[in-house]
Amino acid sequence: MTEHESTTTVLRKNKKVLIASLTGSAIEWFDYFLYGTAAALVFNKIFFPMVDPVIGLILSYLSFSLTFFIRPIGGVLFAHIGDRIGRKKTLVLTLSLMGGATVMIGLLPTYEMIGLWAPALLILMRIIQGMGIGGEWGGALLLAYEYAPEKRKGFFGSIPQAGVTIGMLMATFIVSLMTLFSEEDFLSWGWRIPFLLSSVLVLLGLWIRKDIDETPDFKRVKASGQVAKTPLRDTLKHHWREVLIAAGLKVVETAPFYIFSTFVVSYATNTLSYQKSQALEAVTLGALVATIMIPLMGLLSDKIGRQRMYATSVFILGLFIVPWFMLLNTGTTWGIVLATVIAFGVLWAPVTAVLGTLCSEIFSANVRYTGITLGYQLGAALAGGTAPLIATGLLAKYDGDWVPVAWYLAVTVVISLIAILCASRVKRTSLIGAQPEHH
Repeated sequence: MTEHESTTTVLRKNKKVLIASLTGSAIEWFDYFLYGTAAALVFNKIFFPMVDPVIGLILSYLSFSLTFFIRPIGGVLFAHIGDRIGRKKTLVLTLSLMGGATVMIGLLPTYEMIGLWAPALLILMRIIQGMGIGGEWGGALLLAYEYAPEKRKGFFGSIPQAGVTIGMLMATFIVSLMTLFSEEDFLSWGWRIPFLLSSVLVLLGLWIRKDIDETPDFKRVKASGQVAKTPLRDTLKHHWREVLIAAGLKVVETAPFYIFSTFVVSYATNTLSYQKSQALEAVTLGALVATIMIPLMGLLSDKIGRQRMYATSVFILGLFIVPWFMLLNTGTTWGIVLATVIAFGVLWAPVTAVLGTLCSEIFSANVRYTGITLGYQLGAALAGGTAPLIATGLLAKYDGDWVPVAWYLAVTVVISLIAILCASRVKRTSLIGAQPEHH
């Protein structure tokens, strides 16, 4: 690639690769938010009606949070395949599993039809879905990152990250359409439509991935005969520091994401006196802004440097924690909209935009899939799924006082700032070590 090749030319050349990496992560998050909504509204009534309604709801939510525990297992399994036989084959596998399970959920018979088999099948589909999701992120990211021209790594790496908010927006849109059904129709067949519709996305994703060649980086690893025989063992033995750094980098991207997009809804409606619709509309607007910001921030990181961008954004995010609560506490529509758009749309976006590329840069290509997946899933398991629970617990313990929640967010900021400091040192030493073999 010439030095002055424009972004449009680069985009045209790699259009398929970028669409392939984006569709996977958009489907993953579409499924995630869709299942969360269905777990709250439908599954407790049609899959777990044999128990007390509260227990039904708890079981339904447990089936939702199950993937947080399954994802790391799927991640390790598919990352192993990805580092052994290549990114492309693995991605076809993860998308087929993830998408196939989602469509199957839409076809499942209810408890009334087949009794206990119904919740058992739902949980089985959920496990398959979680396994696929675990391996999908690393593959989708590496597809973009390893195809990227040297000067555009940040931009390419940000594209699959935009799938989070795109999936969220698609799920919100579909669910809001579903509310047009009567309660009865929605419970009997309406809820199935979004699950079945995801098959269109899956087929599109598979069709695009079918024509893509293996990534240049993996081809080089293969040609040089350096394919890792046991990627997991190699990663844990030689790259455990990098795995911990990647998990640390993930902490401030994942905890605030769930606070700004999930916890804010319950906090605004239960503790403050907002309508649920006000909170959901603010989050949707934040997601829209973030979707535009993520690729723009990825592009900007290629100019100013990723580590600088990450550190600056995390620092500003830390400074905004208290103003965020103060804006929410105004009790006004403009307050919640401004708080959510700034926190979620503007400040969280650059952090997520560069996260994937930062993690990819600290691992060598032969264990890169395993390394980034381990770090990502570890960070997600520790800080992601637990964030709304911790924040809600703190609120309950301190009678609705938001200060402890602010301190909790501040801790995630500090952890990630330490991680980025270590990341720059790891990168420097690996660059010094790699000097002699530069041709």
